[in-house]
Amino acid sequence: MGAPKKVASARVSEDPDDLARNPLQAILLADSFTTKFRPITLERPKVLLPLVNVPMINYTLAWLESAEVEEVFVFCCAHSRQVIEYLQSSEWFTRPNFVSTIESHNSISAGDALRLIYERQVIHGDFVLISGDTVSNMSLTCALQEHRERKKKDSNAIMTMVIKQSKASMITHQSRLGTDELFMAIDPCTKQLLYYEDKVDKLKGTISLDKMLLADNPSICLHSDKQDCYIDICSPEVLSLFTDNFDYQHLRRHFVKGLLVDDIMGYKIFTHEIHSSYAARIDNFRSYDTVSKDIIQRWTYPFVPDVKFCQNNTTMLERQGMYRASEVSLSRSAEIGPFTVIGTGTKIGNNTKISYSVIGEGCTIGSNVLIEGSYVWNNVTIEDACELRRAIVCDGVMMKSRAVLKPGAVLSFKVVIGQQFFVPAYSKVSLYQQPIKQDSDEELEADNSSGTVELSSITGTADKLNGEVTSEVSETPHWSTSEVGTGGLGYIWSISEGGLEEEWRHSVAPIPTDKIAEVTQAIDDDLELSTQDCNGLSPSGDLKFDSNINDSEDDDNEDSRDDSIYFEKEVEATFLRAVHENIEINDVVLEINSLRLSYNMTAADCSGAVFYSMVKLALETPHSSEGELLNNAKTVITTWRELLKFYLPETDEEIEVILKFEEMCLESTKEFSSLFSRILFLLYDKEILQEEAILKWADEKEGADESDKVFVRQSEELIQ
Repeated sequence: MGAPKKVASARVSEDPDDLARNPLQAILLADSFTTKFRPITLERPKVLLPLVNVPMINYTLAWLESAEVEEVFVFCCAHSRQVIEYLQSSEWFTRPNFVSTIESHNSISAGDALRLIYERQVIHGDFVLISGDTVSNMSLTCALQEHRERKKKDSNAIMTMVIKQSKASMITHQSRLGTDELFMAIDPCTKQLLYYEDKVDKLKGTISLDKMLLADNPSICLHSDKQDCYIDICSPEVLSLFTDNFDYQHLRRHFVKGLLVDDIMGYKIFTHEIHSSYAARIDNFRSYDTVSKDIIQRWTYPFVPDVKFCQNNTTMLERQGMYRASEVSLSRSAEIGPFTVIGTGTKIGNNTKISYSVIGEGCTIGSNVLIEGSYVWNNVTIEDACELRRAIVCDGVMMKSRAVLKPGAVLSFKVVIGQQFFVPAYSKVSLYQQPIKQDSDEELEADNSSGTVELSSITGTADKLNGEVTSEVSETPHWSTSEVGTGGLGYIWSISEGGLEEEWRHSVAPIPTDKIAEVTQAIDDDLELSTQDCNGLSPSGDLKFDSNINDSEDDDNEDSRDDSIYFEKEVEATFLRAVHENIEINDVVLEINSLRLSYNMTAADCSGAVFYSMVKLALETPHSSEGELLNNAKTVITTWRELLKFYLPETDEEIEVILKFEEMCLESTKEFSSLFSRILFLLYDKEILQEEAILKWADEKEGADESDKVFVRQSEELIQ
């Protein structure tokens, strides 16, 4: 597609004060306009897929309601009938004038959707533009006020994008949400967006900025550590611009980039960065996994499993982040691990182990089943001795006895996996045959009639799709069973040439360690060069951003704690799983190293996170006295000594562990404050900390305030 055609747009003549007095409205795009969730979205729209047992769209609508949006227009095209019927039967339609639907069977992009909404003339002032796969708990008050104040001073300030700090991996150039590294140039004073590029994987480590951009803007911050939250506050002019420019299809690729290079109309886009709030869009299976974990670990509060919002069945929060709904039938010998959600009406058999997973409602899980890091949706049947690791299982699926799902596998609706069948890693299984022609992300995932998919499915499924898959299905002679084992039902979709990399980059399974090793080996010396290029320009210019780089570093220091907290939580979850499942230390090291690369952390960060996890485990192990707490700590530290020691190559890392323990004793684990010196001696006695590290730590405290010397004073006997 060529450069978007620029046509002079008719100005919206409403006064900014009049716009501010209008009720705050929102446009919610229920269509994802992407194929990344296939084959699942051939049968159900993404916004209705369960996210920790709640349809995605409910998180978006609940947040809009909490943000005091008074009217939401839900635009739907593919599977429009399903979306409208769901909303009409939900509590949202009981709120007067809160949700209205706009249906179209001809729109194939976000641009088409916004042009249709403009024609309907339903937007009367500033509005929030968002997709129905977004989860947030941010307040809109500040961002909306900034947007309106700017509009009063400059009528060309028509859009404010919400962004958040998020460092991409230096190895994979991928964020924790599985999206490509994003480059943004922002005016540090006005927060105006000057440059936007989200295809850095094709840029080979370099970016090119127009020299005029530098000439016109004396101060620029170039960022590669920001996440686009896909929450936009827009003035009505945005809709008219889409109407005037029919080449605008994609919101970012066409509209945002088009405005940034347009020097005729002079429209401007600004940014609003959030820090302590949460906002993320589910764009692929990896971001589905990441956001699910964030919900379970309560970063999205109040939109969490144990808080009632919009028809969700509230669950009880138990120890170690385990949520259990009502009417769950759980065998006494079954083991439910940390950070797991069990939906209402689910039955779990003898000796079954489930950890770091979400189990939906009405599921039947047999005996001796292993489920790890997986998402099992509603009304799923899993027979005895099955294994699921890092997989997604949709509604109505049946796994016959001893079937195995390898990491990254996706089973679409009502698939049946035969006895003892192994579904390969990163495979997708569906009742529908794989389309011969693959649509691009600009095309909808269904036809333009009513959301009905025109694809060949297994003979006889038409009558079965509205009912439950039962054991008699495998006995019907006309079912195709060869691809998924004896008694199975479904087609395994092939991975196109070159598509495997895309699968493991966007999968719910962690990126394989061998793939990370390959990427690391491939970039070698180029890593340092590409890092330098991120802070500079194309080779054709000599200009540098010295003063602005300092500003950017200040922002990094302010926001880096976000990534550190996420990293610490991920390491804690990994450590707890290792404890409960007796995982070998070498395997734990591999997992933590993957997280380290993903979050771009140091050995000191790893040692601090591991030690934090060890101390938390000791604290959460039952104890009734200070002596028992100390014994808990001794047991944990002795057992996992080699894991902690692995991340202490130098004295500096050992000092970081002491400083981390100080911080914990003052904040998150105050119960250990009186035991500080005894734990310090234990670490020394077990040869985890060396004498040099303890003495250097004490020396560094010499010039500190007395309040900072509390634990040095407590440890004087050991130091002497």
